[in-house]
Amino acid sequence: MLRLPRFDYAEPGSIADAIDLRARSGDDAMFVAGGTDLYPNMKRRQQTPRTVISLAKIPELAMIEGTPESGVRVGSGVTLTRLACDPLIVRHYPAVARAAQLVSTPLLRNMGTIGGNLLLDTRCNYYDQTYEWRRAIGFCMKKDGEICWVAPSSPRCWAVQSSDGAPVAVALGAEVTLASERGERRVPAAELYYNDGMRYLTKAPEELLVSYHLPPRGRWRATYQKLRRRGSFDFPVLGVATRVDFAEDGAVEDARIVLGGVASYPMEIAGAAEAIVGSRLDASAIGAAADAAFRPAKPMDNTDFTLAWRKEMVRVYVQRALEELAG
Repeated sequence: MLRLPRFDYAEPGSIADAIDLRARSGDDAMFVAGGTDLYPNMKRRQQTPRTVISLAKIPELAMIEGTPESGVRVGSGVTLTRLACDPLIVRHYPAVARAAQLVSTPLLRNMGTIGGNLLLDTRCNYYDQTYEWRRAIGFCMKKDGEICWVAPSSPRCWAVQSSDGAPVAVALGAEVTLASERGERRVPAAELYYNDGMRYLTKAPEELLVSYHLPPRGRWRATYQKLRRRGSFDFPVLGVATRVDFAEDGAVEDARIVLGGVASYPMEIAGAAEAIVGSRLDASAIGAAADAAFRPAKPMDNTDFTLAWRKEMVRVYVQRALEELAG
């Protein structure tokens, strides 16, 4: 049985108190919301904070407010179950609801939050193991070791971004608000991530993700497609988030196609989006976009399935996503 290490547990009642407590506790402290990522990591000794600061009792983090016309603010503490079922989200932001609904299992969605999902630790077959297993191979670059076992001659870590919510946030052009003692800053979701398995977030460790801002509705549609071995529980080995903006005459005015599970960050494929701009999402344009997404996608051999098959599925899933929007 894997056991949690000893730690102090704090439960502040406001954002200000949480930020102040983190500042006083220093780098040995971490925020936790649902804990569905942090606590398993702590059991495997991948993360070992001495102080865990719970966000569960902060009401401001559990709010969904706004309108489709002005944009919707989702508190980072909103659970994935609530996000998947909220009438406003389901009706006007169905890609967000679908991504939330596809995370793990009902029990974990009841605990997990959208903030935690957006900040999900990168994953790898060599990293997401018990402490004893990792010690037996000399650990890995991401934690306690010096070698990336996925690419032993590489100077960087290739752990994969496996969040369902992150590709959707980037595709929608959503933003997030981060807060610390220095104040608040609001950044595009696309600027929240680095393509680095170890330093995968631009967010500073002491910053708290306060809210997730969905853009106003217009003549755009979005969707999310997920590949995994089982229909539940599993992390994505490929996620495809797409947003298509339509002109009044039905032609594609702008688009974003973002891949998850193929790099250490949500990977936007500009060439695939350019392939459909100006079209009416006909079969030829969709095929060209699928081919354009296939070429730069270079999944590594560090998750489920073979990397060659996962790469081929990029073409298939981009086509499916665009056909759904065309339909």
